[in-house]
Amino acid sequence: VDAPPERVPPPPAPQDAGVWAGAQRAVHGGETLVELSVQGTSDTAVVLTALRVRVVGRDAPAAGNAYAMDQGCGGALTPRYFDVDLDKDRPLARPVAGNDAGTPVPAVRMPYRVSATDPEVLLVTARTDACDCRWYLELDWSSQGRTGTVRVDDGGRPFRTSGIEGLPHYEYDTSGRRWARRSG
Repeated sequence: VDAPPERVPPPPAPQDAGVWAGAQRAVHGGETLVELSVQGTSDTAVVLTALRVRVVGRDAPAAGNAYAMDQGCGGALTPRYFDVDLDKDRPLARPVAGNDAGTPVPAVRMPYRVSATDPEVLLVTARTDACDCRWYLELDWSSQGRTGTVRVDDGGRPFRTSGIEGLPHYEYDTSGRRWARRSG
């Protein structure tokens, strides 16, 4: 956020974070978490064959301050975890091991099978230290001889993730009702 702490309102409830961030003209700092819930429309199997990253713009990291927002991820399904290094020339969505409520989740490569009764949740963490990156995902699928690609983006626009190394970092002090500079 390119504004001093006294001009930045308190962080909202998690479900309102997108609206709050848009009003502040904020970008994701350091990493962006994207959760995809994928389910077929019938009992017919749909095979998820590939998850690709498309970087459509790279600039120097954005100026301003980094404001910590609590993020939560929860649900009844155990996700498949992917990691993306946006600083690479050709970033890949790599399957990685994860953790679900204390239970280790092994890395599992595609393909995955989904249907109306057998959904999957994909949790993608895209990181950068060195750029202000604009990017989106493409999820390839096939079913009964048909194939397709679904674009996953931020409401029709690419996601935007910017490195925050060297920026002042702030977290919200609820007792003092103000943003406080994080030490260390």
